[in-house]
Amino acid sequence: MSIATTNTAADFSPFPIRRFTVNEYHRLAEMGVLAENDRVELLEGWVVPKMIHNPAHDGTIELMDELLRALLPNSWRIRIQSVITTADSEPEPDLAIVRGPAGRYLGRHPEAADIAIVIEVAESSLDRDRHKRRLYARTGIAMYWIVNLIDRRVEVYSNPIGSDGEPRYADETSYGVDDKVPVEILGRTVGSIAVAELFPNAE
Repeated sequence: MSIATTNTAADFSPFPIRRFTVNEYHRLAEMGVLAENDRVELLEGWVVPKMIHNPAHDGTIELMDELLRALLPNSWRIRIQSVITTADSEPEPDLAIVRGPAGRYLGRHPEAADIAIVIEVAESSLDRDRHKRRLYARTGIAMYWIVNLIDRRVEVYSNPIGSDGEPRYADETSYGVDDKVPVEILGRTVGSIAVAELFPNAE
């Protein structure tokens, strides 16, 4: 699957610019430079605006939440549009399947060892969400799904490799509306989701 090239801020700025560490990003919030309701996230050191949501995006997140909750073991839970922490980023994926209980994250955000699957629902954000594969693979998150609203498919990326240099997922599978996507928690399949349930108007 080909991916459109994503430019960085450095490609456009005529002046020197710098990345922020996760700790510096936190300090921006503590100092009030960033407010809690600011629609930004930290991606590979860059503070970037989050994409605007439309009804299809938000509705699909709700569908995913309902379908996944019925399958998860009791020791796992779903977080919706909440922060996860990596070495250089704090993205806010649309859904993340993480270890429970909820109190585990009162003092910190989930990290790779806590996460089974990260899921992004993508329409206008498709190129950006495909670019995030590198971010999630680098930190060792086992599985990354993109619910592709444009092509009515679910893209599943697994087996992260290459934490240094050019990290990527070794395995990529695309599921269409006639397929079911297996839901795997730590290598164990706990059920499946019919892609057609995510696209009820698909022909």
